[in-house]
Amino acid sequence: MERAYSAPGKVLLVGGYLVLDPKYDSYVVAVSSRMHAVVSEEKYNETLDGFHIQFTSPQFNNECWNYSVNSQNGYVPVEVSGNRNPFLEKTVLNVLSFIGPASGKTFPNVIKIDIYSDAGYHSQNNSITRSNGLKSFQFHKTGIAQVPKTGLGSSAGLVVVCTTALLSCFLNDNPLLDELDLIHNLSQLSHCQAQGKIGSGFDVAAAVYGSIKYRRFQPDLISRLPTLSSDNYREYRFEMSKLIKSNWNIKHESIVLPAGLRLVLGDVRGGSETVELVKKVKLWYTNNYPRSEEIYNNINEANLSFIDAMLQLQQLQKADNDKYKGLLKAINTGNDQQFKEILHLKAAIAKIRENFRLITQESGADIEPEAQTKLLDACSQLNGVIGGVVPGAGGYDAVSIISTEDTNLNENTTSSEFDSVTWLDLKQEAVGLKLENPEYYRDLS
Repeated sequence: MERAYSAPGKVLLVGGYLVLDPKYDSYVVAVSSRMHAVVSEEKYNETLDGFHIQFTSPQFNNECWNYSVNSQNGYVPVEVSGNRNPFLEKTVLNVLSFIGPASGKTFPNVIKIDIYSDAGYHSQNNSITRSNGLKSFQFHKTGIAQVPKTGLGSSAGLVVVCTTALLSCFLNDNPLLDELDLIHNLSQLSHCQAQGKIGSGFDVAAAVYGSIKYRRFQPDLISRLPTLSSDNYREYRFEMSKLIKSNWNIKHESIVLPAGLRLVLGDVRGGSETVELVKKVKLWYTNNYPRSEEIYNNINEANLSFIDAMLQLQQLQKADNDKYKGLLKAINTGNDQQFKEILHLKAAIAKIRENFRLITQESGADIEPEAQTKLLDACSQLNGVIGGVVPGAGGYDAVSIISTEDTNLNENTTSSEFDSVTWLDLKQEAVGLKLENPEYYRDLS
């Protein structure tokens, strides 16, 4: 029987750089571009020692990754077709290490997982649309490595849906979506190992839990895990299983944009290297401590004020919906100065931007470079727009705008000052990982 799962992409709306530190909260918005996995299994010989796992990407030239798993090598997956994918490799390794293939259970002989991604994750140049009337996907003539990504967290979504798909083959008596913490912990571990570094994890968390107020796990949870080698597989499996079952003490409180408001992501024709930006900011932070910590604390205060303003708007909408509707109309006409909740939100945005411009000047890291400042300022003057920030680590790649749902930025940004930006067709997603209907992925043509 086929099963299908999907997980959303992400935008780090507030919390850039601070998200790396476990003492700060961030706000991560899950977005409507999703990664998908459709899994099926075959059992035909229960006496065989081992099994085969095949991942296929129909959208990207039917690229395949094939893994052989058996007791001879401690159930460590071996890619047999010469096509490496560290994210899939670590996902298979850790799911099997956690399940324990030598436990006496009956396992499938073949597991097949088809991977799909919504259009927002990749450049759509030289692609064609295929649809079955239920879903549409973009198909490319090249492998996935040759198609530029947009930065919505495709690798995190990939690991989450493939972890879930594999677990469903082994934990078929459990309602998997009641096991989100298990899926999260396994996915975080695999994603960090595949990247070769222990990141903040907000992308994986959003893929699992949806739009959230997030505080990261302590990095040493993963760093103290023994490195896997041919002679310590049992030790690795034992320590890894303990880690996955433990409480990681992360914060993932559900939080969504208030009714009538939306996040609009603008793709800017520029480019930034996140690794270099982070390196420069870390150096600046070290060289300017403790003043740099004061600046971080100022940003944190503004981040929390931003989140608090969102909650105030939600409370207003519940307590006095007529007044809230009037507030939305006032935003649309540029006459919202009488609403303290909007002033609170705009002040938080201004403080976040002011402090990141300061870090930009002092560190040399283009978090909010002048071109982005001009673009954000121009957007903030538009009727229907509350304000905006450079999301994530900043740079020239994108802007995030908070507007009313009635505001059409494509119509309102036709002048030359907006030439550099393309508004993406994305929506906020409250829900993270979810079960899908396998029919959505059949007969795409």
